[in-house]
Amino acid sequence: MPKMKTNRGAAKRFRITANGKIMRRRANMNHMLEKKPSSRTRRLNRPGLVAPADAREVRKLLGR
Repeated sequence: MPKMKTNRGAAKRFRITANGKIMRRRANMNHMLEKKPSSRTRRLNRPGLVAPADAREVRKLLGR
């Protein structure tokens, strides 16, 4: 049997923490940042967690 291939698109978007949680990037941090409050942009800049409903599918794409 050949090895499972990691989905490269998913590998660029998600990473798994030491505890097994899946980190993701938050939306709304690409453009038109001037009109958004700096408190909001700071909050959006922190990574978020993938929802438990989606975590199984993301884990499969990452080959874990």
